[in-house]
Amino acid sequence: MESERKLNLFDGYLSLWVAICIIAGTAIGFFFPAFSQFLGGMEVANISVPIALVLLAMMYPIMLKVNFEEIFNVKKNSKPLVLTVVVNWLIKPFSMAFIAWLFMRVFYSSLIPQSLQSEYIAGMILLGLAPCTAMVLVWTHLAKANINYALVQVSVNDLIILVLFAPLGKFLLGVTTDFPVPFMTIFLSVLFYVALPLSLAFITRHLLVKNKGKSWFENKFIKEIEWITPAGLLVALVLIFLFQGDKIIHYPLHIVLIAIPLIFQTYLIFYISYFGAKKLKIPFKEAAPSAFIGASNFFELSVAVALILFGMNSGATLATVVGVLVEVPVMLHLVKIMKMNKNKFNF
Repeated sequence: MESERKLNLFDGYLSLWVAICIIAGTAIGFFFPAFSQFLGGMEVANISVPIALVLLAMMYPIMLKVNFEEIFNVKKNSKPLVLTVVVNWLIKPFSMAFIAWLFMRVFYSSLIPQSLQSEYIAGMILLGLAPCTAMVLVWTHLAKANINYALVQVSVNDLIILVLFAPLGKFLLGVTTDFPVPFMTIFLSVLFYVALPLSLAFITRHLLVKNKGKSWFENKFIKEIEWITPAGLLVALVLIFLFQGDKIIHYPLHIVLIAIPLIFQTYLIFYISYFGAKKLKIPFKEAAPSAFIGASNFFELSVAVALILFGMNSGATLATVVGVLVEVPVMLHLVKIMKMNKNKFNF
């Protein structure tokens, strides 16, 4: 009988680590303003060099798990992949943009200043534009579903991000906010934070698998360096909140208000995928990752693009970080829902 799968220390308490980073970063920025100003001055073309390096390092271990060879092996079982693409790119970005606009412009119109409304909408849209890459493997693992197929979905998803993230981002940010969003800025962000680490990871994977074997690569090499991603995320969050302290101190309620539409969106996308998988008669092993990949977010990319477009002390960056804060408890509940309904996917 298969043993119960559990989250590791970092993944299981991700929301707690994020909260600690918020407190630590805010405190450091408040008590050591000179240090905050020093780091803030390390910029090239309005891009923070320390955070850019940390985020780039974070992406590399994630991309090492992408296995392009498996894409060609799904011709006989393409329905889960089609469902993933439709939900992630024809539904999720637009539903997130509408939900963000509805909550900020209508429900929260008297609670949040209009300028911050636009920034929060932008951050939430960036989250909606980035379906999950790394964490979906964790959720699939916990649900005892098909990790190999999840890798295929992740691989295809990363390739689509290269093509659609920039044009959809410019369009949705343009129709919901007043910000002028340069297409090339988003496009270059995706190239730097997705294409570059993806290319480096592809070369690394090819060379090491060729010389050391696939088993050594997946069970030894990846496991030895995957700590870089969580460590980098925590460092990046502390650096971000060195400059977010003012908003945290003056608008603590805003974190809760941002979290509500993000949680609503997560459950909405999950159930669209869930019922879509049932309608298409997709077995549980592939239905689970299909439901998780859209509900979860590639928050590393969202944070990176928010930083480049809007800066470290922006509401957009804060909104993407709130997405990190709420992800684990919500997704753990969705994993539980999926496992409880496993028998409904016996086709």
